[in-house]
Amino acid sequence: MKRKQSAAQAAPHLAVAIALALLPTWNAPAIADVPLTLAEAQRQAIGRSQMLVAQDYAVTASREMAVAAAQFPDPVATLGINNLPINGPDAWSATRDFMTMRSIGVMQEITRADKRKARAERFTREAEKSLTEKSARIASIQRDTALAWLDRYYAEAQLAVVTEQSDQAQLEIDATESAYRAGRGGLADILGARNALVVLDDRASELRRRIGSAKIALARWVGDAADAPLAGKPAIDAIALDRGTLNDVLAHHPQIAVLAKQEEVADADVKVAQANKKPDWSVALMYSQRGSAYSNMVSLNVSVPLQWDQANRQDREVAAKIAMLDQARAEREDMLRAHAAEVRAMIAEWENDRDRSARYERELVPLASERTQAILGAYRGGKANVVDLLTARRNEIDVRLQALQLEMETARLWAQLNFLILYGHAEMDAGVNQRREGP
Repeated sequence: MKRKQSAAQAAPHLAVAIALALLPTWNAPAIADVPLTLAEAQRQAIGRSQMLVAQDYAVTASREMAVAAAQFPDPVATLGINNLPINGPDAWSATRDFMTMRSIGVMQEITRADKRKARAERFTREAEKSLTEKSARIASIQRDTALAWLDRYYAEAQLAVVTEQSDQAQLEIDATESAYRAGRGGLADILGARNALVVLDDRASELRRRIGSAKIALARWVGDAADAPLAGKPAIDAIALDRGTLNDVLAHHPQIAVLAKQEEVADADVKVAQANKKPDWSVALMYSQRGSAYSNMVSLNVSVPLQWDQANRQDREVAAKIAMLDQARAEREDMLRAHAAEVRAMIAEWENDRDRSARYERELVPLASERTQAILGAYRGGKANVVDLLTARRNEIDVRLQALQLEMETARLWAQLNFLILYGHAEMDAGVNQRREGP
C-alpha cells in the first residue's frame, strides 16, 4: 500500500518535471517577448540566488548545533588491565596474581542544565544572525538588480536619442548634397554634415558597448532574461524613507540588524563563559574481574576539575567575552551613525537631482528642441547656414543626453534609497519558496 501511495504522490512531480523540461523548447519565444519589469527582474534574481541557499544551510547548521549543544556529553567507555605481573613465575598472566584485574567501565560528565542551555542559546542566536544576514542579502539583491536594470534602461534610452539624431543627420547630408549640386551650398557644408554623422555613430557605438555591459551585469542576476526587452521605468519621484523616522528605519537596516544579532551572539558567549566558572562533575563506574580464585570488584569514582586559578583563567575568559560584547555594541552604534549621515546625504542629493531633472524636462530640453526647429526653418529659408544647424543639433543632443544622464543618476539614488532595507518581505519569501520548489 505504501508503494502505491508513493507512486501516486510521485506522479504529479514527474509530470511537472517533464513539463518544465519541455517549457524552454515550445514556450521560449513567447517568454522572450515579454517585457522585463524591474519588479520581475528582482523576483527572478532572488529566485536564482545561490547565496540565499547558502544562508539557509547556515541557519540549518546553527539550529542543529543548538540541539546538539543542549545534550549531555557522550559517555566514555574504558577497557583495561591493571596490576599485570611482568616478571617472576606469574609474569604476563592475567589470572594467577590476586591483584591483576581485567576492567571495563563507563564514565559520564554531568554537565549542568544552565550550562547546556547557555551553549544551546548561543547557537540559536547564531541561527537568528544567519536569518538576518539572509534578509540583508535579499535587500542587496534587490538593490543591485535594480541598479543593473536601470543602467541598461537608460543606456538604451540614450541610444534611441542618438539614433534619432543620426536619422536627422542623414537627412541633412542629403539636403546639403542636393543644395551643393544645385549650386546653393559648398563642399564644407557636406563635410560638416558628414562629420556630425560620424560623431553620432561613434556615440552610438559607445552606447552599444554600455548596453552590452549592462546586459552582462543584469544577467548576473536574472540569467537569460537579461536579453528580454525592458518594460517602462518605475516611478522614481518618491521614496519610502521619511526623514522624520529615519533613525527608526535605519535600525532595521540589514547591516545594522546583522550587527545587532552579532551583539546578541556576543552576549550569549558571555553567558557561556560565566557558566563555565562552575565546574562539571564526572562519574565513572568500573567492573573489574580477577582470577577465578578471587572476588570480582566494582569501583565508583567521582571527579571534579579544581579551578584553583579562576582569576587568571575563567575570570579572564569572562572579561574577554564582555569586551567582545562591548566591541559589537560600539560597532553597531558607530555604523548606525555612519549610515544615518550617508542616507541623509543621499536623500539630499536625490532631491536635488530630481529637481534638476524636472527642470531639464520642463525647460531645457524643450528650449533646445525649439531652437533647433527655428534654425532648421531659417536654414530652409536661406537665412541660416548648415554650421548653425549642426551646432543647434549638437546642442540639442547634448542637452537630451545630459537630461537622461541626470535622470539615470536620480534613478540610481532612488534605487539605493528605496531598497535600503527589505521591502515586500512576503513577496520576497514567495519568490524564495518558488525557487526552492522549482526543478
